Amino acid sequence: MLPVSENSMTIKRTIFYVSDGTGLTAEALGHSLLTQFEDVEFTQVRIPFLDDKAKALDAVERINATGEADGLRPIVFTTLVDQELAAIVHEADAYSLSFFETFLAPLEAELGVKSSHTVGRSHGSADSSDYKNRIEAINYTLAHDDGITDRDLEQADVVLVAVSRCGKTPTSLYLAMQFGLKAANFPLIPEDFERGRLPGTLNRHRSKLFGLTIQPERLANIREERRAGSKYASLANCRYEVAEAEKMMRREGIRWLDSSTKSIEEIATTILQELKLR
Repeated sequence: MLPVSENSMTIKRTIFYVSDGTGLTAEALGHSLLTQFEDVEFTQVRIPFLDDKAKALDAVERINATGEADGLRPIVFTTLVDQELAAIVHEADAYSLSFFETFLAPLEAELGVKSSHTVGRSHGSADSSDYKNRIEAINYTLAHDDGITDRDLEQADVVLVAVSRCGKTPTSLYLAMQFGLKAANFPLIPEDFERGRLPGTLNRHRSKLFGLTIQPERLANIREERRAGSKYASLANCRYEVAEAEKMMRREGIRWLDSSTKSIEEIATTILQELKLR
């Protein structure tokens, strides 16, 4: 009988991401597939830096023990380059999916070239230019979060504007960490609406501006968790701020989207497309 959660008929499964590196590639692959199964509740476990036989055997023991506890075999996503270690992990009583066996072998056949089979290749070395660019972008984004400063905005790749709690900060950090983009963000507050103009020196950087909005009811729920019973969180105030922000963005010709039901990944991808960022 399939394990189900106590309050619903949702199926429960345990997912393992096993890698000789950080496990981020395996996790990204798994997430993209698992999101298609809305009626399954996943418990996700990452096993990174599996680089010797002892660790491989420990992983097998852990996977098997989880399967016994769950009453159903786990699902394992692996990005193990070492074929010997991969073979050990695949002996576990689990349904295993190997990134390299599934995609690398067919690519080798198509290209007519053997791959390097180098551990950690997907994330590059710590001294690579891409890595340095991401670190610079993260530092810039943190220094320009929530309107801390409007200095050096000429260096920004994108400047997000929105009322408080629309997702500006997580979107900015995602753009910096994932794409190495310098993202500043500014809150739109009642004083801006009363003045009838954008905060700071944003007018000079209009081509970089992108706005976020949100359904007032959703915003009120989010703000209520932060400041329960406050005017800031009241539905009436949220309706006012959202309406005024959207009016300002329309007047200023700022492109924007509703973040109410979108993931950070979807928001970021839309921004990349709309502003034609690389």
